[in-house]
Amino acid sequence: MRKILDTILADEPDRAAALSDLPIPDHYRGVTVHADEADMFAGVPSKDKDPRASLHLDEVATPELGPGEALIAVMASAINYNTVWTSIFEPVSTFKFLKKYGKLSPLAARHDLPYHVVGSDLSGVVLRTGPGVHSWQPGDEVVAHCLNVELEGPDGHNDTMLDSEQRIWGFETNFGGLAELSLVKANQLMPKPAHLTWEEAASPGLVNSTAYRQLVSRNGADVKQGDVVLIWGASGGLGSYATQFALNGGAIPVCVVSNEQKAEICRKMGAELIIDRSAEGYRFWSDEDTQDPKEWQRFGARIRELTGGEDPDIVFEHPGKETFGASVYVARRGGTIVTCASTSGYMHQYDNRYLWMNLKQIIGSHFANYRESWEANRLIDKGLIHPTLSKTYGLAETGQAALDVHHNAHQGKVGVLCLAPEEGLGVRDQDKRARHLSAINRFRGV
Repeated sequence: MRKILDTILADEPDRAAALSDLPIPDHYRGVTVHADEADMFAGVPSKDKDPRASLHLDEVATPELGPGEALIAVMASAINYNTVWTSIFEPVSTFKFLKKYGKLSPLAARHDLPYHVVGSDLSGVVLRTGPGVHSWQPGDEVVAHCLNVELEGPDGHNDTMLDSEQRIWGFETNFGGLAELSLVKANQLMPKPAHLTWEEAASPGLVNSTAYRQLVSRNGADVKQGDVVLIWGASGGLGSYATQFALNGGAIPVCVVSNEQKAEICRKMGAELIIDRSAEGYRFWSDEDTQDPKEWQRFGARIRELTGGEDPDIVFEHPGKETFGASVYVARRGGTIVTCASTSGYMHQYDNRYLWMNLKQIIGSHFANYRESWEANRLIDKGLIHPTLSKTYGLAETGQAALDVHHNAHQGKVGVLCLAPEEGLGVRDQDKRARHLSAINRFRGV
């Protein structure tokens, strides 16, 4: 592994040949959860479950490379909520996903192991490609989106997110990105933006693509110029990209945040209409079982005060249970609530009168297909959308990084260095970087 890293860092002219000549290690370090610990948090409230107890840094066997696949030397990765869910074994243990996938084919059986290497983001360098891969070769600098599909049935050939065997890599498959090596399908790969460091390039993947499909794509809300877009958690992982997409596309974001520090981040991105829900004291649930419609009304009135009397054309929903009733209420007549993730709970409740009588619609959105992911990454590469990386940990500190996200003690995205020995490496286009440096660093140190 040291020779692989040295070859990457040396940036030799014929890196492809140099890497091809090096042997692939039999083992590598990866962040894992263990199947025999799936019940370790039984009876513990979700908020008290500690990823530091369940995430391990292990030596794991390098998987066999199959057709259409690529083995990647991972320079950096990032934390997403799916790694938090994996680490606290909610809503179910991911070993159920791996076992089901393992039954699909002899090749898929590789994923059914007593450990799960987690992580759904990466930036790195191609080491090897399997039979049938033509577009990528050893030495290519890449990022990966997290859609894993088989495409052997008809459903996925119009939109790969509808493939009957669609899975999220590193969550519903093994050999994820929080590791020194990772196994991906070649159709997950995209060019690494040359003006970004390894850790910056790794951080947008999952959330950037998810926000693109959810807000911009025709498969989501199909935002247009002038739309008022209510964005929950507008300085967080998903929300920070939704805010950028709204501004970049001529829409009017109304950013909901939980403190003044997060409000200031939104202002740095260019947003002007901001609601600090903590400072203004919104409590959408009067108790654990009862929502308070008067708070929906107060919230809606505040939005109209900011927008000059307009209700949101689009509500960008991802908190779920805590906010969904309010989201349905405040959307304009004929408006759209587009939802994913449900980080505060999956069981949504809302008053259907406000949906059906006002002809609103709810759209479910999940990650993104290859084309949408490619377009989202292209916008990063062109400097029109920027990473929202705030802090970076080492691979051995992944548990703490996941705990930060679990407790919402972070801003934007939290990165993890894998093979990269330090931050700041991997930039190939310094001139482009210089033009966008202040935007790239907006979330740093917050």
